[in-house]
Amino acid sequence: MRQSLKLKIIEVCDRKIAEKGTKVGLSFYAFFANKNDDPEMLMEAAEWWIKTHRLDHFEKAEKSKLWFKTSFNVSF
Repeated sequence: MRQSLKLKIIEVCDRKIAEKGTKVGLSFYAFFANKNDDPEMLMEAAEWWIKTHRLDHFEKAEKSKLWFKTSFNVSF
């Protein structure tokens, strides 16, 4: 997965948690604008979310961030 997407996932999870609390849910669509301007990156996120980890459509932001950090050995 490209570095820019990794950073975007962490940024969005952190922002959503800060705005709405630890129980906020999100889907992989949360990492993108409301337009399909980068279909390759969208498919990277979808594959990681759906195919690799078999996450539900909506997951808690904290769980998503933890899964992500564990999967890619990311420390922020």
